[in-house]
Amino acid sequence: MYFNDIHIIFYLLIAILGFFVGKFIAWCNMCFPEEKKIFTKEFFVANKNGLKNNYILMCLMAVIYVALLYKFGIKDEFYKNLDLIKFLILTPMLLSAFFVDLKHRIIPNRLNLTIFEIGLVLVFLYGINNINIAKDMLLGMCTGAGIFILITLLGGLIAGKEAMGLGDVKFMGAIGLYFGVSTTAEISLLAFFIAAILSIVILIVRYIRKKDDEYIPFGPFLVLAAIFCIFAPMNTVFVSFFGFCKMLSNKILGIS
Repeated sequence: MYFNDIHIIFYLLIAILGFFVGKFIAWCNMCFPEEKKIFTKEFFVANKNGLKNNYILMCLMAVIYVALLYKFGIKDEFYKNLDLIKFLILTPMLLSAFFVDLKHRIIPNRLNLTIFEIGLVLVFLYGINNINIAKDMLLGMCTGAGIFILITLLGGLIAGKEAMGLGDVKFMGAIGLYFGVSTTAEISLLAFFIAAILSIVILIVRYIRKKDDEYIPFGPFLVLAAIFCIFAPMNTVFVSFFGFCKMLSNKILGIS
């Protein structure tokens, strides 16, 4: 049986791989906040002694891996599989950033550095075949970091405090290497849309529960936007946004 010209056995294998990658990411999420080493015997001993598995994360990672395989497929030549390889590597780190930032309100420097270093290796691999793609990836890094540095500086000038954590700036610069200029800009735009909608809901819930903690980490919104842009067609966000703005302006002006 084949799906998208790929035998079902490959989907099964990549789902199993995703399941174990999810288990490893759950371990990393425990180590990052405590600044513990990741590749230690403790991981294997803990598993042997019954480390509690995060089955939600493990199953989510398996589903994402299967979806990536379906979207990008398997090509005959290595360089044609770079998009698949790139996102198989990136998505576990995105999920790690999501859960760590959500729980501890920080995107660890070790994680950002790992994303950045692997991104540079991928830039080199893409550049061997197409230098223009490599240039776009490097410009994506500058775009991601530049947008959020600007927001941070403007927030400091206007509000007198940081509008964006430096971890978010580093994170966007690092993942910009994977997406290029236009998609990095899409991720930024979409993240603010998601944040605007969900933040209102979160603040209402906190008000009802009478919680005074108003800080909402922005990293999870960036991760959601990035994952959406991996699977969505190119320029979906921009087209939808400008289409919505045009429709809204026409209604306001009474143009049919």
